[in-house]
Amino acid sequence: MTGTLYGVGVGPGDPELVTLKAARILREVPVIAFPKKSQDAAGYAFQIISGLFSQEDKEMLGLVFPMTKNKEVLADHWNMAVEQVWQKLQSGRDVAFVTEGDPLLYSTFIYLMSLMKERAPEVRIEVIPGISSVNGAAARLQLPLADGDDHVAVIPAGNDYEAVKKAIEEHDCVIFIKVAKAKDLILKVLRDLDLIDRARVVTKVTSEEEKIWSIDELEGVQLEYLSLMVVRK
Repeated sequence: MTGTLYGVGVGPGDPELVTLKAARILREVPVIAFPKKSQDAAGYAFQIISGLFSQEDKEMLGLVFPMTKNKEVLADHWNMAVEQVWQKLQSGRDVAFVTEGDPLLYSTFIYLMSLMKERAPEVRIEVIPGISSVNGAAARLQLPLADGDDHVAVIPAGNDYEAVKKAIEEHDCVIFIKVAKAKDLILKVLRDLDLIDRARVVTKVTSEEEKIWSIDELEGVQLEYLSLMVVRK
């Protein structure tokens, strides 16, 4: 029999936000796979879980997913990752693929799961949900994301002025993830809508490296990749 593939959400940064079930799975499985940007990088999800179990009796499988938009390069790395995980599963060992946040919300696990279903449909897959950075940010900011009949949107930030403006106008609350690449444009939209005081930005929320920014601090700053903006009207 093949092993089980677990997609394990390990939360936004604070190891104490890893669920009891996720922690149990990580202790029990023989192979833990984790995404990383390069061969030399550990990966953020790995950092979150590194102190939760002994690694001596585990096989730690780092899977490289480079930060590039080159489709051919990405496809090569995805194929390699699926093959590496499949080899472990084929030998009868369970594999837990850890990802920050939740496995099915803008996560690398989504692609891994999809490809595995195509290539090895006999593999049993189980998803362990995790606390997302969106929920983490709401908690740290003590800012309700939705109340009553409010409409909420979670949107990857982009450099389309009209799309950003429409999203803000049509929702009571918008969470822009991966906001670093579009920070200046979104700030311009907010100023034009006279909503600049309704935005908050958080980097690496709930982790030891967390930073909650004031809007005045953001001018000329290059935000880290793991930053999001909450706009609550």
